[in-house]
Amino acid sequence: MRSPWFSKPLAVFGRRPPISSLLLCVVCVLGLIAILGSTSLSVFDPVTPTRVPDIYSNYRRLKEQAAVDYLELRTLSSEAGRQRELGLCGRELENYVPCYNVSANLLSGLKDGEEFDRHCEMSRPREQCLVRPPKDYKIPLRWPAGKDVIWSGNVKITKDQFLSSGSMTKRLMLLEENQFAFHSEDGLIFDGVKDYSHQVAEMIGLGGDSEFVQAGVRTVLDIGCGFGSFGAHLVSLKLMSVCIAAYEATGSQVQMALERGLPAMIGNFISRQLPYPSLSFDMIHCAQCGIVWNKKDGMFLVEVDRVLKPGGYFVLTSPASNPHGSSLSSKKRSMLTPIEEFTEKICWNLIAQQDETFIWQKTVDVHCYKTRKHGAIPVCNDGHDSSSYYQPLVSCISGTTSNRWIPIQNRSSGPHLSSAELEVHGNSAGRLL
Repeated sequence: MRSPWFSKPLAVFGRRPPISSLLLCVVCVLGLIAILGSTSLSVFDPVTPTRVPDIYSNYRRLKEQAAVDYLELRTLSSEAGRQRELGLCGRELENYVPCYNVSANLLSGLKDGEEFDRHCEMSRPREQCLVRPPKDYKIPLRWPAGKDVIWSGNVKITKDQFLSSGSMTKRLMLLEENQFAFHSEDGLIFDGVKDYSHQVAEMIGLGGDSEFVQAGVRTVLDIGCGFGSFGAHLVSLKLMSVCIAAYEATGSQVQMALERGLPAMIGNFISRQLPYPSLSFDMIHCAQCGIVWNKKDGMFLVEVDRVLKPGGYFVLTSPASNPHGSSLSSKKRSMLTPIEEFTEKICWNLIAQQDETFIWQKTVDVHCYKTRKHGAIPVCNDGHDSSSYYQPLVSCISGTTSNRWIPIQNRSSGPHLSSAELEVHGNSAGRLL
């Protein structure tokens, strides 16, 4: 018999449901809670704080890092600049040129002109400093005006040196106290520069110097170029003229040419080869260049032959001038006779002689060197042409096995390469030209 307190709830709620029904209700309630929870999250997403996208955060981080790096680099560069700041050299080093130290060369026993040659092994390490420009140095005039007028303070030549320079005054005229002006109409050797250039052109069979390019003459090495008047005239004819002269502490020919905007470098025929590859120039010019060509058993002429292209010209104007007649003095004849004899040994042909000017032409036949008489200059080994610059002078013929052995007369006179040049330089070079 049931108690009365239990019978009342039972009357209200009815009979107790089975356990399976209760489990089903619990599962349904849990499923409803999960559905409502996901819905509520999707509804409130716009108002809840979201995570910053990776792209934006990465951009800000990179921007901040770049600013930090810039500040660090600026600090480092300023510190490095202070560490590398160089002072000015003393006035005694105003004419300093690396590897050219006449005093050190003399103390080491060098003589017979070799003290003026390049000897880097004799140069002692010195404190790094900035070489001072001349006291009154000014920015050169713009080309082409700067080719004919330069500031006198830019070159190491005084007015007294200029006035006492003898024949040089024929090529140089002092306009004002601070300027030098050059005129090709003034004398070079005997005639004006234009007349002299025209004479050389006629001696090699041309109608005038305007035909140099058509004859294959495009590059000229001017040895001991003086004040560069001849080279400046060749530049006006669209030829490439390079001045090379010996080292000079004052009154440098190289500095004078550079101030005029002409290519120039220090070099000489003493003990080392010139810093040019074999077969580089169409013409080599020497007018009063001061070189005794028959010294050292003709090794200077062998060096000329090395850098001269097949069919190229060697123009020599003798310092023993004789303007009143074409007869040669006995002293000059004694100097030229060994040169003439030696040039036959290296397959050169004397093609013209007028007044004090002699012109030889290098052979275009590479087999000429094999058919020479006994005692001729031998041919260098195959690997000689690939040696580095500033090597000692040699007494052998170079360039005979090079694929650059192309006579200058076989080259194209126009902007395009000839078939022989294309074999050496390739079709891409022809398209570039």
